[in-house]
Amino acid sequence: MKDMSERTLRRPRERELSEAESEARRRALEQIRVLGDPVLREKAHVVEAFDGDLAKLTQRMFTIMDDAPGIGLAATQIGVVQRVLVYRVDESHHVLVNPVLSDPSDETEVVEEGCLSVPGVVVPVERPVRIHVRARDARGARLDFIAEDLEARVIQHETDHLNGILILERTTKAERARALRELREAALTGTR
Repeated sequence: MKDMSERTLRRPRERELSEAESEARRRALEQIRVLGDPVLREKAHVVEAFDGDLAKLTQRMFTIMDDAPGIGLAATQIGVVQRVLVYRVDESHHVLVNPVLSDPSDETEVVEEGCLSVPGVVVPVERPVRIHVRARDARGARLDFIAEDLEARVIQHETDHLNGILILERTTKAERARALRELREAALTGTR
């Protein structure tokens, strides 16, 4: 296992947003379900229809992900209990429908992860650095590839959401306790 705890999956320090960008961010964040919402604990259903509704859903997800901003988003995070995730680890958008992950590498890496559904919290999460991914794209075409490094991490994180699992369940007990304490304190003071 590589210990990459100094590495963090956080947004870079951002420039000041325009009024329109701030409004888009506010609208995006309003649509994202947060810790405590029961839909985040549900296991998403397999997608059967690759149609216009699915295309609209993925476009909506890309907009929310980009405006929030995030690098990945699972359908359950916006209250849609379907096995769909979107992500961006380079400059292009990617869609995975009905993803199946297999053959995780023995090599793992610990990196601090954040989550749009657990706002303001960052916890160390150990994940395999490489996974085999089988899925469909939004049109139903088969996808079969090996994901590595950041792409593998994002796909695993979003697939966890489709299985009702949050990052708080992927970290140590001590880190989970710290994160929950921070969330409680923030709720009491209204800082998040």
